[in-house]
Amino acid sequence: MIDLNELTELCDRLGCRITPECPLSEYITFRFGGPCRALISVNSVQSVSELVKYLSGNSIKYGIIGRGSNIIAADEGFDGIILLFGSDFANIEVRDDIIKCDSGALLMSACAHAQRAGLSGMENLFGIPGTVGGALYMNAGAYGSEMKDIVVSAEYVDKNGEIKTVGSEKMNLSYRYSIFFETGSIITSVTMRLKKGEPDKIKEAMTECMHKRSSKQPLEYPSAGSTFKRPEGSYASLLIEQCGLKGLSCGGAMVSEKHSGFVINKGCATCADVLELCGKVQQIVKEKTGYQLELEPVILK
Repeated sequence: MIDLNELTELCDRLGCRITPECPLSEYITFRFGGPCRALISVNSVQSVSELVKYLSGNSIKYGIIGRGSNIIAADEGFDGIILLFGSDFANIEVRDDIIKCDSGALLMSACAHAQRAGLSGMENLFGIPGTVGGALYMNAGAYGSEMKDIVVSAEYVDKNGEIKTVGSEKMNLSYRYSIFFETGSIITSVTMRLKKGEPDKIKEAMTECMHKRSSKQPLEYPSAGSTFKRPEGSYASLLIEQCGLKGLSCGGAMVSEKHSGFVINKGCATCADVLELCGKVQQIVKEKTGYQLELEPVILK
């Protein structure tokens, strides 16, 4: 049982904004999803700790959203509390060759800070539509670079609300995976070590990376980013294209004709549309190629 009055009082004490019955469609990049019981914009590691202690202590279900990319939200919504890691918790600090970011900081903003400081190592990550915390959670990467290449450590809040720190060597970072999948802990800040470089050359590399994205990916449509993980020995987009599935639709969801690795929202897609379409793609690819495609986005449930 969620006592919204009690929870609101806690948020007021912590200085966190709370929005009851908040539609998730406004907070995920796919632009669909029903309401959660309440959305709380966190503002510090201390507020995260206090909120997790309260929610866990009262057996209240909760979920995490940052930029809202790589997430599929149900049409019926989320029967619990969403903790939003956004602009209220997005500080970025640069000191020598170290950059430390609150987990709500946009990855693109972190890349820009690094470029201005003459720090190289994040160029290929520029344009990934997510927060730094979400990027570490998924070990995001592109064009041969991954978060695991630069992460030193992370601060997190465990299921009991305790604040802890872990080094990168204990994060089990691999393709679109980290130990945080197993533990359910919440990343609150990420520390990365970069290399000295020339700001102009770094900016040039970032511009080139963004050009690649805009020319090849359907950025003009809402999506969750890449829809399927790369199967060992091939590429999801290649398999989908070989099966002639570009343009395949279910309701308002469609396999992008620009990049077959993306399922896009043509303007009126529902979660049901997307999941039905993804299921069809998986079935056809399995039947025709033998490969079993796995969804990359996290389903919020």
